[in-house]
Amino acid sequence: MMMTKEDVLREAHDKGVKFIRLQFTDIFGILKNVAITIEQLEKALDGEMMFDGSSIEGFARIEESDMYLRPDPNTFVVFPWRPKEGGVARLICDVYNPDGTPFVGCPRNALKRVLKEASEMGYAMNVGPELEFFLFHTDAEGRPTTTTHDKAGYFDLTPIDLGENARRDMVLTLEQMGYEIEASHHEVAPGQHEIDFKYSDALDIADKMATFRFVVRTIAQHHGLHATFMPKPIFGINGSGMHSNQSLFQNGKNAFYDPNDPMELSEIAYNYIAGLMKYAHSLTAITNPTVNSYKRLVPGYEAPCYVAWSGRNRSPLIRIPAKRGSSTRIELRSPDPSCNPYLALAVQLKAGLEGIKNKLTPPPAVDLNIYSMTREERENLGIASLPGSLKEALDELSKAPAIREALGNHIYNRFVEAKTEEWDSFQVTVTQWELDQYLHMY
Repeated sequence: MMMTKEDVLREAHDKGVKFIRLQFTDIFGILKNVAITIEQLEKALDGEMMFDGSSIEGFARIEESDMYLRPDPNTFVVFPWRPKEGGVARLICDVYNPDGTPFVGCPRNALKRVLKEASEMGYAMNVGPELEFFLFHTDAEGRPTTTTHDKAGYFDLTPIDLGENARRDMVLTLEQMGYEIEASHHEVAPGQHEIDFKYSDALDIADKMATFRFVVRTIAQHHGLHATFMPKPIFGINGSGMHSNQSLFQNGKNAFYDPNDPMELSEIAYNYIAGLMKYAHSLTAITNPTVNSYKRLVPGYEAPCYVAWSGRNRSPLIRIPAKRGSSTRIELRSPDPSCNPYLALAVQLKAGLEGIKNKLTPPPAVDLNIYSMTREERENLGIASLPGSLKEALDELSKAPAIREALGNHIYNRFVEAKTEEWDSFQVTVTQWELDQYLHMY
């Protein structure tokens, strides 16, 4: 149901809301808030709330700092963990310039631009994400540690899984906020969890992913735990991924489904797969945006670092889950949960659309375990590896005009500038590994 300004005002008053957080993300996907009181809500819903854009990473220079927030009424939700009296709600906003045009540095606007391109081609994108995270103990000062709270494994239950209470509270809270939770379970590594929610249109899911991280961390805190979406917090065990199940719908029907094809996939689906594969190297800087992301994308820990596709096994980058009909979908397995969800979905959709526009054809499916192949066997099958570092990924991004177009020049330039600084800082940092390795030896 589409919410109107009047619906939001009525619901806020009926539920005793006193404070509203106007939320948006910076170019790295970090959630930002401008807090207002109920008395200012109508003004905010009219798009009249101004803030200083120069204070937000990657937004604007000091001389062009005035920005306006335009809330999306459909994103209104009351935080269930706050008091009933003087409650707190939120609205997710698009960022606009003073002249009334969408701000090109707003990630939500970037996703909307690519969704508009898809719409003009006749398609709507649906996404179902699978977000993994770790729950860690905090120290006496409340700072996060990397000590896990359990010794459980995949799908284990209590008493081993001490995080189950926290995870149950997270699920209940998310359901109160309008999420339809499909699965919630312990993951492979100790302290690692996954909560999956029902697919929806891409913009709704990007909003939900941004909110999801915020809710999970808040509820973990209430349990004395720290939740992290860092891709690889502990050496030697599986990292956290964010598999993206995606499909295109045309005239209300799944455009990826064709009952007459041997794999029951349409030509559009094959084009889309080929587009994702063509741009896999280029979009990795966006879907895996930290130095740490590349500690996860290595062989041996179930991470999909090889550019191939399959309808069966989980070792390639792209998997086609078994369900067909309206559930036909393509699962891109490389993204991690440190990404900006708006930009990550924008570049994935853009890659798929390029495949459709140019009628690209994917190579044959690889139904063998790629992890057990030698380098020579992979080369003979034409299976390339994803970038091995943030620097490599940024270099690949610079070679792909289509992906840069999805971001827009403003976001692309600011993103690359900041991430190059991050890489340079990492390069000159002396790590504990180096001290352990060399200090006593030389």
